[in-house]
Amino acid sequence: MTQPTDPNQPNRPDSLATTQTTNRTQGILASLVAGILFVIGVLVYALTGVDLFGVNTVNVTPPVPTIIATDQVPVDNDLVYSVPLGQGFGYGKGFWQVYFTAPSGERNRALWTNGIDAPLASAINNAQFTIDIAAFELNNEVITQAILNAHQRGVRVRIVTDDEHGLEDDDSTLVELELVDIPIVDDDRSALMHDKFVIIDGITVWLGSMNYTMNGVYRNNNNLLQLRSRRLVQSYQDEFDEMFTRRAFGPTSPVGNSGTFTVSGVPLAVYFASEDDVMDHILREVFKAQSQIRFMAFSFTRDDLGRALVARANSGVVVEGIFETTGSSTQYSEMKRLICANIPVMRDGNNGILHHKVIIIDDTTVITGSFNFSNNAVRNNDENLLIMRDPDLAALFIEEYNRLRAIAKTPDVDCEG
Repeated sequence: MTQPTDPNQPNRPDSLATTQTTNRTQGILASLVAGILFVIGVLVYALTGVDLFGVNTVNVTPPVPTIIATDQVPVDNDLVYSVPLGQGFGYGKGFWQVYFTAPSGERNRALWTNGIDAPLASAINNAQFTIDIAAFELNNEVITQAILNAHQRGVRVRIVTDDEHGLEDDDSTLVELELVDIPIVDDDRSALMHDKFVIIDGITVWLGSMNYTMNGVYRNNNNLLQLRSRRLVQSYQDEFDEMFTRRAFGPTSPVGNSGTFTVSGVPLAVYFASEDDVMDHILREVFKAQSQIRFMAFSFTRDDLGRALVARANSGVVVEGIFETTGSSTQYSEMKRLICANIPVMRDGNNGILHHKVIIIDDTTVITGSFNFSNNAVRNNDENLLIMRDPDLAALFIEEYNRLRAIAKTPDVDCEG
């Protein structure tokens, strides 16, 4: 006799198995359908940007910034890489980056954008703790705003400057910084506080020939380097503190901030005028030259350097160079001495100013900084000079030299008079 089914009792075991199998099959099918729909949604979003599900289904990688962050170093320290700029040239390798201006002759200031002031401003904007600035001049709007931003977010900013060309200059933006209580010390003397360097967080130093002005970036030929070396930074820090804290400028500066280092196998040396015998160090490098010397000079009036170049040329070293036009025809310039010694030198062809203070020796050694080849630089001013032996860096300075040589002009000099 068949027993009636009790609705309160569980199903028989065979019915249970059948139900579980059916549910599992349905779950698998549902998962497959969901997966297919998801893939379709992803493809549609990727190809068209249309989000079928009302949410972002794809993590989009941010675009690469126009300017490589200045605190990033490629994994391969031997790789020379390019830093894209709107107006200028930028490169890096390992612990250094180097930038060159590209004056176009454009006088519309609205078009003066994305030059080599941009990476320096970016570095200032990324500063976390301290910024110390030695600025002969300062009126660059991008750099000034970056300094203001840093101060407003609590970064300690300190500045040393020249009196006449710094705080007293009508176009200077230093007054804007002074108004927000950024401490500024000027040299208060007739000679020049001619340094141009920035120390950020005690880790990096920016230096070169470039004044922190709009003309310096967009009208004049200049170079700017960033170097990461705590030992090199310490030398610049000691020099800055000497001026800012002790108010010691020019010949009154104590000796002891210079130094020689090796960073990632690259030999460096830094010297500060007027306390160091900077010209003696330049002359030693010149007399070491074995094959070629190239120079780019804003002011070149030192007889000892002129005679040294003639001596090296007479010994078989190829010597050539470019003078800034302004002042090159005066009785103090070394241009006539070199031309009359059959050394092929030229005047720059830029409508602005060739402001480099550079010597490149044997395609290996670069001499640069704020130091002009003049008596004032040697005896009176505050200056810094970097000597760096790196063939890759030298090759980039040679590229800059060749760019300027291509537009330079042959001087008309009377060697009989």
